[in-house]
Amino acid sequence: MDITPLIPKGRQIIDRYGNGGFVVSGVAHKGNMLITPQGPLAWNVTSMDDIAPESLAPLFAGEAPEIVLIGAGVKFMPLPARLRAFFQERKVAVDAMDTGAACRTYTVLLSEGRMVAAALIAV
Repeated sequence: MDITPLIPKGRQIIDRYGNGGFVVSGVAHKGNMLITPQGPLAWNVTSMDDIAPESLAPLFAGEAPEIVLIGAGVKFMPLPARLRAFFQERKVAVDAMDTGAACRTYTVLLSEGRMVAAALIAV
């Protein structure tokens, strides 16, 4: 029995994470990443404290996601209220978790056909 999730054609898949980067749809990327339906982008933040609405703007440059996952690095850190308000204003669900959990959750939501994006701090 094949339990490989069915991913909609053209969506970005997180194949692996670790060693300070990610492999997205077969392409290795170093550093922090934004992963949108349009493709992965380098993300110029170093910690949860650096995340600002401006740093998240590329997530909304194309087709807006319905869900954004924030990967906080090695350990969970809660999303500040100002960022929760930013997503609420856009009617986008957001959840913060450690980066590994964000990568795994992203894949599950993608396999369900959800319009999901991720903002990930590399581990």
